[in-house]
Amino acid sequence: MTSGQQRVDGRTARSERTRNAIVDAHLQLIGEGDLRPTADRIAKTAGVSLRALWSHFADMEALFTASGKRVLEVRDAAHRPISPALPLPERIDAYCRQRARLLEQIGPTAKAAAVKEPFSETLRRYRRMHVQRVRDELAALFADELRGNDELLDALTAVSMWPTWSTWRENMDLSVNAARARLNRTITALLASRSAAEFR
Repeated sequence: MTSGQQRVDGRTARSERTRNAIVDAHLQLIGEGDLRPTADRIAKTAGVSLRALWSHFADMEALFTASGKRVLEVRDAAHRPISPALPLPERIDAYCRQRARLLEQIGPTAKAAAVKEPFSETLRRYRRMHVQRVRDELAALFADELRGNDELLDALTAVSMWPTWSTWRENMDLSVNAARARLNRTITALLASRSAAEFR
């Protein structure tokens, strides 16, 4: 490798470190409760200049894109597949336990996104991606029970998302275990309603 190539590679590595530090700072501030961190606060937390921030991200939408990608990567790393071959009660329990863990994990970013979503197409796009991922997981995990019933799948998806979890945890002051029990009860009842309808 020539010295010129080494200099280019070094600059690329430094640029990537700076970019990652900015994304880290953005998510750190949100995690600490700053749901609308300014570019100035993000730059200071990252230990870079405001000019450096804007040289790596053209605008806040670009930063939202990078941060949203990081959140999805963290979510994917924490996700554990659940076997559709398990008995229904075990599938529901495993799904609710994992969903509770992931919802607690994304809580701060979900709250921050809700504040800014009306003004950000990027955040709305990531929200739709999160919804679709949950919907796809439910469709695969409970395929035998759903049998193509989109109405029931929509109901299961809605109850599995952050707004419902936030209502239980923050508005009703339920513990994680209590909120998870409500999720389990709701999903069990929804799937039971399909079985009951078939015997009418």
